[in-house]
Amino acid sequence: MLNFIYYPVSFILWCWHWVFGHVFGESSGFAWALSVVFLVFTLRALLFKPFVGQVRSMRKMQEFAPELQKIKKKYANDKQRQAQEMQKLQSEHGVNPLGGCLPMLVQIPVFIGLFHVLRSFRPGWGEVYFFDKAGVDSFVNAKLFGANLSTFITMPAEDLAKFGTERTSVMLVSIPLMIIASIATHFTARHSVARQAQAATDNPQTAIMNKLTLYVFPLGVLVGGLFFPVAILLYWLSNNGWTLGQQRLVYSRIDREEEAKKVAATTQRQALAPKPGAKPTAAKPGAPKPGAKPAAGAKPAAKPAGTASATAKPAVQDSAPEDEPAANGKPSTEIPGLSPDRSVSKKQGNKKRR
Repeated sequence: MLNFIYYPVSFILWCWHWVFGHVFGESSGFAWALSVVFLVFTLRALLFKPFVGQVRSMRKMQEFAPELQKIKKKYANDKQRQAQEMQKLQSEHGVNPLGGCLPMLVQIPVFIGLFHVLRSFRPGWGEVYFFDKAGVDSFVNAKLFGANLSTFITMPAEDLAKFGTERTSVMLVSIPLMIIASIATHFTARHSVARQAQAATDNPQTAIMNKLTLYVFPLGVLVGGLFFPVAILLYWLSNNGWTLGQQRLVYSRIDREEEAKKVAATTQRQALAPKPGAKPTAAKPGAPKPGAKPAAGAKPAAKPAGTASATAKPAVQDSAPEDEPAANGKPSTEIPGLSPDRSVSKKQGNKKRR
């Protein structure tokens, strides 16, 4: 039924066992343990980009969380309108709530697939998905510090006898893994809770979920370890270890990006702000900004009246100015442009020289 999950999981496990089997030996417990660990690393490496998107979405949702609260209060009696407005707000900010669930949703079928594949490795069984009979026998005979990877603490004694493993050996391997996996789960949740905004932590539902992830889930790993095979405990430990390291790496990188954006914004504001003592000048309406290129098709500004062109030649004065006094000290009655012996007519007197 779920072969589309079992076969890919068994194939990745087979590939890593082929690599480490050449180093430690095909029936080595270290080769199989490292194969399970690197199966987790392969999956988490493929989900690295969705995880970064999940963190960015959470950051954006924290920024407009007050707006979401206003929508919830405004449409408290209309759930359909409330959901529509919330989806509209999320789309405006480019946030997809389902995208943040992708890494977790993908890990669930992988965990189920690995659990089923490992439980299928039993003495006397033939082929198991991508593994042939030799591969199954190699896993059954492999031991890690005296414990087989398919055994668990509460396994019946007759089943332990088939694997040739004692319960004490299983406990010596499983209990430390249970404790370390539980502690890693707690610190992973603690690191995530510490990144939450104050408004989120004040929410009663969020506070309940934080307590579950901080204390109940780690306790569940500790109790569930009694029923999990050693290989599953390795899977859980490596998965939480990867998550903790990935969170620190991604969060620190995003913090540096946001700090750089804040510094750039502050520098830009300081550059645009007027200098101390200088009065800000208001730009005229429609005037182009300083340094802006003129728009296509725009005509050049007209020169002010009375301004002579730099290339224009000066006009030759062929007559004396009107206000210049005569040589005898009396004002001249001659009109420029007329001979002294010509009579002044109305028509000519009204003509102006251009």
